[in-house]
Amino acid sequence: MTNTIGWELYRSFLAVLTEGSLSGAARALGLTQPTVGRHISALETALNQVLFTRSQVGLLPTEAAESLRGYAEAMRSTAAALERAAAGHGTGVSGTVRISASEVIGIEVLPPALARLRREHPGLKLELAATNRVQNLLLREADIAVRMTPPKQEQLIARPVGKVLIGLYAHKDYLLQHGTPATPADLARHTLIGFDEETPFLRAARKAFPSWTREALSLRADSDLAQLALIRAGAGIGFCQAVLAARDKKLVRVLPESCELLLETWVTMHEDLRHSPRCKATFDALVHCLLTHTGQE
Repeated sequence: MTNTIGWELYRSFLAVLTEGSLSGAARALGLTQPTVGRHISALETALNQVLFTRSQVGLLPTEAAESLRGYAEAMRSTAAALERAAAGHGTGVSGTVRISASEVIGIEVLPPALARLRREHPGLKLELAATNRVQNLLLREADIAVRMTPPKQEQLIARPVGKVLIGLYAHKDYLLQHGTPATPADLARHTLIGFDEETPFLRAARKAFPSWTREALSLRADSDLAQLALIRAGAGIGFCQAVLAARDKKLVRVLPESCELLLETWVTMHEDLRHSPRCKATFDALVHCLLTHTGQE
């Protein structure tokens, strides 16, 4: 195996993994298809491994390719973090900061704070990864993350910003048509909205409310925003942040005395970024935003 494998080969490898074809990878990277093909061939030669096999639906990754995926993704994250750090050096708050937050926090809560931050620091560029996948700050998949669980890694700076109240809500039209449950047992007769895949939130909900199982959910979606849209559309009853529900006067709290969860909220970043002006300004802005959101400020 050669020890001079260039990053561009791994970059093309990741693009083919994602797009499933040489042509798709070439479009994503802004390269020609023959160039991507040469990169894959060169990487297979250097690693002495077959990485893709052809099929009617495109290029399928081999077991060897799948075993390399995580390492290549870590390289990509590190390269992106290097570029952000290099661009952020100099005087003042400038450069790029990548922020990770859940879908609902990223889209329903953070935008006003990010808009204000950009007005205050025009040289700052922000990347918002609104995803329910926990991005790894140690691997530099993001610079700063908003999380609903306390981080355990010692290398991370973590600021608690209060607890988010989660309750059961339904549109008033749904309740007019189907009635309002008086006890948790009554929920069995209603259309319930929740996650499809097992999540920490689903486990917490099931621990607090044993009847809240996947099988009991008639409408399932792994997107927070999809669930919120279904609740707003009057499709059924589901969990929602109380602060967000208060924005829509047609949403009604269901079983307020027996069905609620409190989720701790944290703003976190790698300790190596504590002296970065761009990251410090963004971190402080997110802390202020979340303290306000949780009613702590």
